[in-house]
Amino acid sequence: MSDDQRDFVERAESITGNLYGEPMSPKRIAENFALYGLKKRVAALERFDAELAGEIDSSPHSLRKRVRLVDLRRRMGDVHEALRKAKR
Repeated sequence: MSDDQRDFVERAESITGNLYGEPMSPKRIAENFALYGLKKRVAALERFDAELAGEIDSSPHSLRKRVRLVDLRRRMGDVHEALRKAKR
């Protein structure tokens, strides 16, 4: 496993910032998630859930990060469920 201590959103923002000059918003990450195939979506959600299972501290920064991650996970879960209902 990587020694990278950044969360999913921070890694995505860094990568897209380097590629496109500006970071990708969590909303855009969820929209792009819809382009994944079923197996890749399931794997991504499992990795995301494992990341959320980690411990957090009560610092304001940590709590803000957790709220962003939970919101993004909810959006991604909604997209995944909608695509599953559409049999995609």
